[in-house]
Amino acid sequence: MAWSRPQLTTPPVRGAQGRTLAVSRTPGEAAIVPELTYPHVGATDAGELPAGWRHVRHRVRLPDGCFATAGAAVLGWRLHRAAGIRIDADAPRAAPGVTVVSRLGVGPLRLAAPCAVVWAADDTHRAGFGYGTLPGHPARGEEAFVVSRDDTGAVWFEVRAFSRPDRWFMRAAGPAGRAFQRGYAWWLGRTLRRLCARP
Repeated sequence: MAWSRPQLTTPPVRGAQGRTLAVSRTPGEAAIVPELTYPHVGATDAGELPAGWRHVRHRVRLPDGCFATAGAAVLGWRLHRAAGIRIDADAPRAAPGVTVVSRLGVGPLRLAAPCAVVWAADDTHRAGFGYGTLPGHPARGEEAFVVSRDDTGAVWFEVRAFSRPDRWFMRAAGPAGRAFQRGYAWWLGRTLRRLCARP
């Protein structure tokens, strides 16, 4: 698999110690990640999703006081595993450049979706990451999973994504495919609420 330095499109994300987790997003300084299959790398971090793509935005309130638990569950893959997704990641925690293959389904119907983390956040108000599609993924695009704490102390979980089908069966799914994406975001939110209630 070829390696490249994609040009990311948004400002760097600062970690809890002020370190840059997704390095400066100028040509030649981006995090080294495998070859991604889409432009607009890092757009889920900026919040404004690119036009001309399918968009998913799902936001849910989490129980008060669960920011640390929820953030750790997202960054450490616990959320996805608890939601029934098999996760094969080359690191125990999401960070720029980490590759991950999500597997959904059973037996010969199991679908593999390879991605690479393109940005991550871990500070007192935000914890989460965005990953983008690699060759072999049935779609093209980027998805982010973010826990945030607002000025009132309320804790939120948000899924943001933009995508396009990349395989015939994804194109053939049409509205059903879009409904699945929305349902998946809803299921992740429900699962994270459950994890917060029983840490």
